[in-house]
Amino acid sequence: MITIFCAFCLWIVIFLLIYSGLQTLSKGTNYVKMLHEIPCAGCEYFTNDYRLKCTVHPHKACSLEAINCVDFMVKTASCNATQKGQHKPCYSTCISKRNARNMAID
Repeated sequence: MITIFCAFCLWIVIFLLIYSGLQTLSKGTNYVKMLHEIPCAGCEYFTNDYRLKCTVHPHKACSLEAINCVDFMVKTASCNATQKGQHKPCYSTCISKRNARNMAID
């Protein structure tokens, strides 16, 4: 009799572990789907910089609060965030190029 009771308890524990694992997996996939709704990466105001992620709402950027952002604008090709690896030229470089051009003209 005790063997049947122990086997029954073991099957209940196994069932509860499997049920708990499936429930956790379901909650995790729903959370990841919700995170994929955050539109910041496709916004004009997103800077792609960890210090200032958004110029309009820096406290909301890349969080769940940004899902229904009223200031969302689709990123354009001239946006700073889309120009990866391009930096403004150094001031001294601009001066030397301008001086070289002026000397060539004279």
